[in-house]
Amino acid sequence: MKYYIIAGEASGDLHASNLMKEVRIQDPGALFRCWGGDLMKAQGGELVRHYRDLAFMGFVEVLVHLKTITGNIRYCKSDIVAFQPDVVILVDYPGFNLRIARFVHSIGIKVFYYISPQLWAWNSSRVKVIKATVDKMFVILPFEKAFYNKYDYTTDFIGHPLLDVINARQQFPSRAAFLKKNNLKEKPVIALLPGSRKQEIEKMVSMMLTVTDHFPDYQFVVAGAPSLPVSFYRQIIANPSVQIISGQTYDLLHHSVAALVTSGTATLETALLGVPQVVCYKGNPLSYLLAKQIIHVKYISLVNLIMDKVIVTELIQNKLTTRNLIVELEKILDDGPNRNSMLNDYNKLAKKLGGTGASAKVAGLMIQYLDKSK
Repeated sequence: MKYYIIAGEASGDLHASNLMKEVRIQDPGALFRCWGGDLMKAQGGELVRHYRDLAFMGFVEVLVHLKTITGNIRYCKSDIVAFQPDVVILVDYPGFNLRIARFVHSIGIKVFYYISPQLWAWNSSRVKVIKATVDKMFVILPFEKAFYNKYDYTTDFIGHPLLDVINARQQFPSRAAFLKKNNLKEKPVIALLPGSRKQEIEKMVSMMLTVTDHFPDYQFVVAGAPSLPVSFYRQIIANPSVQIISGQTYDLLHHSVAALVTSGTATLETALLGVPQVVCYKGNPLSYLLAKQIIHVKYISLVNLIMDKVIVTELIQNKLTTRNLIVELEKILDDGPNRNSMLNDYNKLAKKLGGTGASAKVAGLMIQYLDKSK
């Protein structure tokens, strides 16, 4: 069968690539055309657009790049028509993907959505669009199935695919080998995960690094996004002692005593790898004010959202200051109640996510639904 898959950011590229891997096992003749990244391309997908050219954060930024975005939507529609897939699989990225869903449904091609947009956080009216245009929705967070049930829309909860990704990493390099490979010192490591988009990295990494002088007994290491060159980070980071390590985020976290993490999937990855963290986020002030009017959740990190309580401290917008970062980081560096409580809650979080096998499960369900529809 022919699959057209659209992912608009790094986490979508990761999960879509694992889906593609499992689909090929169950459908050896599968053909993939996709919008995504290097991981999807490595699974045999013919890459139409890379996510690094698609990711625009915030309301203001979207308005500035509106011409580019609308041009991409037009091209995507025409490309789908030319490819004539059996199904279009949308991976999160709602601003773009819900527009594509309407079009694809209108021309009679099946629409599957893998990893639901966070409609439970904002704009729940979009559930109407989902019900009208999406044939099957596959959700990865335990509370999402109940959310859609309220709107009389049946979904498949398949568990969180990150559990598979992390479970697959059964072996990590020794600390000595990791330090040597990356020219690091013997000091304990604090990982900095400033995101995957240029806009957020430029803002977040500079803020995170304001605490380095307060922690001279630690070394700070930046997890570089695979899609961006180290030279991009060096333009922002003046301190030559701060190392940038690309394509080794899990290894870095495994050998870190704590992390400063920009909100997003990385907060969940950090938790599942057992690293105490402080969650950081600061956006365009106007975009943030607009977002506050329409986003209705208690937390911004997936860790806190899934557990429905404060597990990790969130420093958002005006609360993200050097002083607050220092205070919160000190709390989790000490082997005391704050650190131990966080690690205990991480164990409960992993159990709540539904176990391993999500990628294989969703691939099997998709093929089963497509076979039934023939």
